Amino acid sequence: MAQSVDQILQQLDAVIAVCQGVRNRSRYDDLSDLKGAPIGEAIARMQATVARLAPAGSPHRIAADGIMKQYGGGHGYAVGKLLGILLAMRADYAAGYLSTVAELIHADLFADFLEMSDHLLSQGYKDPAAVMTGSVLEEHLRKLADKVGIATVNGTTPKKADLLNAELAGASVYSKLDQKSVTAWLDLRNKAAHGKYSEYTKEQVQALQDGVRHFMTRYPA
Repeated sequence: MAQSVDQILQQLDAVIAVCQGVRNRSRYDDLSDLKGAPIGEAIARMQATVARLAPAGSPHRIAADGIMKQYGGGHGYAVGKLLGILLAMRADYAAGYLSTVAELIHADLFADFLEMSDHLLSQGYKDPAAVMTGSVLEEHLRKLADKVGIATVNGTTPKKADLLNAELAGASVYSKLDQKSVTAWLDLRNKAAHGKYSEYTKEQVQALQDGVRHFMTRYPA
């Protein structure tokens, strides 16, 4: 289940407090008067926190990777620089900026698959185009559920897309009218996936592509 912003801020605050404590124990910016263990532990904790909470491709992740390449895992200067990244991440999460970064990354990834689906349809392959577009829709529903805190599994079993659709509409993430559209799109995808190729047309697959693209724009995940 997706973490709330408050939960993420609490995690960041905990790591920031520990690492600020390490820095406060030293009289020097490079922490040269401290032994190696506290420095290595602080760097490891901050690096793990960035990897866990900063979206892939975000400036925070890129900057942290650059610091580790420059200083490695035991240099005191890395503590201060990584701490600065965590403080920036905290400010950006509190302002809602990082959720926007994650949404853009998801949107770019899904757009690539939708372009592939467009190409397949243009070449006359309506059936794989329908399956691919439906798969993008299903994954988007999972990302959307994660975003709003709706569980995407029952125990260890992934929930079916129809159930996620019902739960998202029930939580007013989108309207009942949108729910009906998603149900129809999923039904077309299922027909394509089960070889019922004569039960839908190329034009309906085109409408599926257009509808899914518009839906994802209105409800980013």
